[in-house]
Amino acid sequence: MASSCSCAVEALCGAILHQRFFRAPINASPSGADHGQRFKLVNLRNAVLGMRECEIQAECQGFRAARASVAAVAAIALLFPVDPALAFKGGGPYGSEVTRGQDLSGKDFSGRDLTKQDFKTSILRQANFKGAKLFGASFFDANLTGADFSDADLRGADLSLADATKANFTNANLEGALVTGNTSLKGANITGADFTDVLWREDQRSYLCRIADGINPVTSNSTRETLLCD
Repeated sequence: MASSCSCAVEALCGAILHQRFFRAPINASPSGADHGQRFKLVNLRNAVLGMRECEIQAECQGFRAARASVAAVAAIALLFPVDPALAFKGGGPYGSEVTRGQDLSGKDFSGRDLTKQDFKTSILRQANFKGAKLFGASFFDANLTGADFSDADLRGADLSLADATKANFTNANLEGALVTGNTSLKGANITGADFTDVLWREDQRSYLCRIADGINPVTSNSTRETLLCD
């Protein structure tokens, strides 16, 4: 880009010199009305050309600066490579491990502190979260089919759009968890689960009430009561 700019400036300078010294008698003293008018027009033309020359030079300097900036960024990227997947890490002991948008089927997370861990859009079929601390964790649009959440702390967890078909929520605490109309617990075991302050759609709540029983051992709340079953 710099060489192109240099050529453009050189060409323009050549044109300016040609106009000034070969076609415009600027150094001659004007005599008569015609010469005076021509003198003014030539001066105006040369002033415009000079301004354009300055503009191109400024643009070239900008291109050079931009090219230098890009080169500097590229050099830094080469010296300090960063794994893009780390942008999706969550909290807890798996903070340095990517758990978002991954196939983690059958993985054992039992008893782990996974507070605010990011499992968005992950496949977690048959994953073991038994007794895990999942406070504020995100399972947004995750596949939780057959996963084990028994005795897990899921307070404030995000289960929006999650498919928890046949998952085990026995004695889990889901107080304040987030759900949507597409959150599925079809065939799930919810014995002793605490759903306090979970805002279910009416058809979801009705379905869960048909299978709800037990009392949560931590909160001492009845599962049916937390679902506001009749």
